[in-house]
Amino acid sequence: MALSSASAGTARGRYRALSLQRLAILVGLAALLFLSVAVDLATGPARYPLGEVLTAMFFPDAVDTQVRVVIWQIRMPIALMAVTVGASLSIAGAQMQTILANPLASPFTLGLSAAASFGAALAVVLGVAIVPGFGPYMIPLNAFVMAMAAALLIHVFSRLRGVTTETIVLLGIALVFSFNAALALLQYLASEQALGAVVFWTMGSLVKATWEKVAITAAVLVVVLPLFARHAWALTALRLGDDKALSFGVAVGRLRLETMLVVSLLAAIPVSFVGTIGFIGLVGPHIARMLVGEDQRYFLPASMLAGALVLSATSVVSKTIVPGAILPIGVITALVGVPFFISLIFAVRRRAW
Repeated sequence: MALSSASAGTARGRYRALSLQRLAILVGLAALLFLSVAVDLATGPARYPLGEVLTAMFFPDAVDTQVRVVIWQIRMPIALMAVTVGASLSIAGAQMQTILANPLASPFTLGLSAAASFGAALAVVLGVAIVPGFGPYMIPLNAFVMAMAAALLIHVFSRLRGVTTETIVLLGIALVFSFNAALALLQYLASEQALGAVVFWTMGSLVKATWEKVAITAAVLVVVLPLFARHAWALTALRLGDDKALSFGVAVGRLRLETMLVVSLLAAIPVSFVGTIGFIGLVGPHIARMLVGEDQRYFLPASMLAGALVLSATSVVSKTIVPGAILPIGVITALVGVPFFISLIFAVRRRAW
């Protein structure tokens, strides 16, 4: 009995130490994210010392008017848009990997981003509103509806007998090519002005960020995070397999459907505002998984922070590669994400062998 109590005490001690370690990692990611945002604010055609930027962030009246205007009215919406978009796409990718049990799943690789892009292009090029009566929000609504349709299609196929995770990835690739082909057709039919808007938008860019767009993407995160937090235990159990999750009382089918619908919202809103930004939903969750494991209580915030940090750092890089110019951020994420994606494919193949 004494030995059993000692073992239980040792196990509790190890669990407490592991929890503290994971909390420390989350704090570290948050600190790095804050530093990245500060560097993002300091970087641009006019560079400011980091100390002056920090002063402008916390004591705006203590700095020169010009500095305050540049930091708060021009650069701050872009920096915060990088944070909210990166967090949204990373959480979406994390939960897609969870419900599909596929490490290669993300809004980009499974076609949700391409579907959202096509829906938004319908509004930009043809002025078609899938949901009529919402003029100012036609583009994000179109993007959401198309992303949701693609998500439902993936969900239906995932429930068919004999469908494997590899089949789902192949379906996603087929959706990517299909929607990209439809998008190319719209570009061919577009006017010169609409074509320029669509091409610029498909490259992914944060330069048109506004406080209103930041507020909308942040509001979606605020609404979605409690929903995922409420299902944290069920989503963690789902990683053990459907049979195990069912034995624990998890309604697997309903959980998958609800999660896929919410994921489509998280993928559609950022795409409708900043264009196609790939691989954040793939890279962010895997960084989080390597740092804190699969427990959703830590994996969810770690994915959010990792995705936000990656896109914020990418925003800094996009302004420093070519002095005086801001490169499309979607191009930078693709250059970083493709090698990561290839290495992940080989890692999955090695585990399968």
